[in-house]
Parts: sequence; structure tokens; C-alpha cells
Amino acid sequence: MVTIQPITPEFAAEVGDVDLARPLSPEDLAAIRTAFTRYAVLVFPDQTFDDEQQLAFARHFGPLETTVFKLRKENKLRLHENLADVSNLGNDGRILETDNRLRLYNLGNRLWHTDSSFKRLPAYCSMLHGRSIPPVGGQTEFADLRAAYDALDEGTKRRIAGLVAEHSLMTSRARLGFTDFDETERKAFEPVPQVVVRRLPDSGRMSLYLASHAGAIRGMPRAEAEALLKELIEHATQRQFVYSHRWRVNDLVMWDDRCTMHRGMAFDDQRYKRDMRRATVSDVAPTCEQMGLAVAAE
Repeated sequence: MVTIQPITPEFAAEVGDVDLARPLSPEDLAAIRTAFTRYAVLVFPDQTFDDEQQLAFARHFGPLETTVFKLRKENKLRLHENLADVSNLGNDGRILETDNRLRLYNLGNRLWHTDSSFKRLPAYCSMLHGRSIPPVGGQTEFADLRAAYDALDEGTKRRIAGLVAEHSLMTSRARLGFTDFDETERKAFEPVPQVVVRRLPDSGRMSLYLASHAGAIRGMPRAEAEALLKELIEHATQRQFVYSHRWRVNDLVMWDDRCTMHRGMAFDDQRYKRDMRRATVSDVAPTCEQMGLAVAAE
């Protein structure tokens, strides 16, 4: 039977006595689901599996997303199309040059974000496996948006109830000056509506839903919306809400995209190889639909 060791009382836990390369018993899978609902971030140390085994584990939780890199025809994928390549490596296994488009695009992962909030059907969870880890830097930080919501004053909770933000991948990348998108990508990354506050169906807890992809709020002046989103992200990423994960080779970290934000920390990406592979599982419905909000297309 799997063992669960909390890292903090309510956020992030390590999972032991499980080999994800092997088929999971119904009891072990149920224990993982229960722990995931409670802690939102699970760390599985020392998981030595291949890409197909990682994808097989991910499929227990729902349908898999296809990497956005497939949109651009000239991109030659290094990994399976259901794996996001969160690495600094080219197809030849060499470190990407400083001006490489993929490297510049991936710098956006250093902003606080939520995977796939820029998709109308966003993500349920992500699972990132560390195949090669830099010896210095490169941690991943996670923010608990449930605890951050609970800590808001009642006036702020009333103010943000029912608000709908517009999320786009181009919004987050523009914050870093990256604008190299072709027409196919621009159409795919048109802004989509997402609630600012959501209720999690499995736990019943309320949570903020934020990301650097959010740049506007429907019905609110742009400047006011940007100020509010900045204020909420700064609140949600205070140290008391954040777990910082120091990677070890073959760690698999799984997190709940419905109620966490995360960011990758800097490292010397021209010196050290970092090979990270992420499987992402789609949520069951758009956030507005889950919260019972009828939102017109814009």
C-alpha cells in the first residue's frame, strides 16, 4: 500500500512505496487520488520509467493534452506529442542556443502560471518527470490558491465573486517581450474566458484561478483589471502559500492545475542540461461552465 508523507499539513506530500512503471492496484490509485484532493501537489521520488509508462500513469486521471508545439509546422518534436518538452535541449540532445525560439518561448515558464488556462478546456493536472537535473538552481515553486483564497478578506471575496478573466498564451509571453507567433498559433491562442474564483468539485473548497496568461477581466477597465490581477497574484504567492521543490533525478511531481500556480526558477541553461517531460490531463469542462456562468463569446 502506498504511503503518504505530508510536506506541510495541507499542501504538498511525498508518496512512497509505489512504482509507477508497474500497473497500479485499485487501492493504490484510490489512495493517490485521495491524497491529491487534499494536498494538490504530490512528489513521487525515484520513478524510473519511460515516456510510455509516464503517459500510462497520466491516463488514469483523464484524457491527455497535445503539446502546443505541434501547432507550428516547422517544429520537429523531440518527444511524444502528448508530452510537453520543458527542457533546454534540441532534437540532437544539445543545449539550445541563447537565441533559439524554443528557449525564448520556454522562459515564460519562469512566470507564475497555470498550465493550459489559455485553453477553453483547461487542465486538470500535470505530471512533470525530471530525467536530467542541473546541480544548482532550477527549482519549481508551487502556490496553493485554495489557502490564498481562504486568507482573503471578505470584501475582496465579494469583489471577485463571479468575475471572468481573459487568458492567452500570448499575454504571458508578451510580458517577456516574446511575440514570435505565426497565424496558426495566434488563432489557437486567442483569449478564452476563465473564472477568477472556482469551487473544486471533489473537495468542495473555493480557490482562486490565476495565471500570468490572464490580462483582462470582462466588464472592467483594462488598467483596473491588470492592477487587480497583479494584486491577487502577489497575494497568492506569499511565502506562507508556497512550496519550493528541489528536484532530484527521477522525481515525478504531480500538481492540481485547478488550484495551484507554479513557476520554474532560473538556472545556468547554457551550462547544465535540464531534461523535463510533462504530461497534462484535461479538465472535465470549461471553468465558467463548472461554475454555472453563461459567458458569451467575444
